[in-house]
This record gives sequence, C-alpha cells and structure tokens, in this order.
Amino acid sequence: VQLQASGGGLVQTAGSLRLSCAASGHTFSTVDMGWFRQAPGKEREFVAAISGSGGIAWYADSTKGRFTIFRDNAKNTMYLQMNSLKPGDTAVYYCAADRSGSVWRYLGQGTLVTVSS
Repeated sequence: VQLQASGGGLVQTAGSLRLSCAASGHTFSTVDMGWFRQAPGKEREFVAAISGSGGIAWYADSTKGRFTIFRDNAKNTMYLQMNSLKPGDTAVYYCAADRSGSVWRYLGQGTLVTVSS
C-alpha cells in the first residue's frame, strides 16, 4: 500500500495550490482519507478529512473556508485545494487513509508547501 502526495511548492501569501494524493496497492473507495501537516518545530496536526464516498468532509478550524478536500475514487486519488494561503500554512503535508477513530492506518510521504510573506 502506498500513498504518494504531490503538488507542493512555493507560493506567495493569498495564493493557491492543489495537492494530490495517489493511492496504490489498495482500493480506498470505502475508507476515509485525510490530510495532515507538520510545520518546522511543531507537532503534526490535522488539516481535513473526507469519507469514502466523498459525501462528508470535515476540517480543522484553521483551514475551514480556505481549503477544500475532495476525491476521485475512479482514479484512487484525493485532493486538497488550498486557497488564501498564509505563511502559517507552511508545512510538510501528508495524506492518510483508513481511519478508525483518531487512528489512521496508512500515512504517505509528504509534500512541502512554503508560503512566502
């Protein structure tokens, strides 16, 4: 099972980026998927998550209204559209899959997002 995040990069404040998470080795259409991030010197934090069908999404307070999570199960891929980015959003972003309570079974490699002021 592999989760590969991509789409990170350098963007200016108020800019946008779209991250992708491609899943392989498993069909994830029946499980929740999510995004986490870890900024330098800080603990990893929850960003957003989405149900297997894509019908339910939930967000951290810090990202609500600016970020949108969605998925394409036909492509086994999840996305995170990030708008109105702030320097505080700078972090390595990780995708995760298969949630049981607050525990995620799979965590992928991260992609770095840097927001310049």
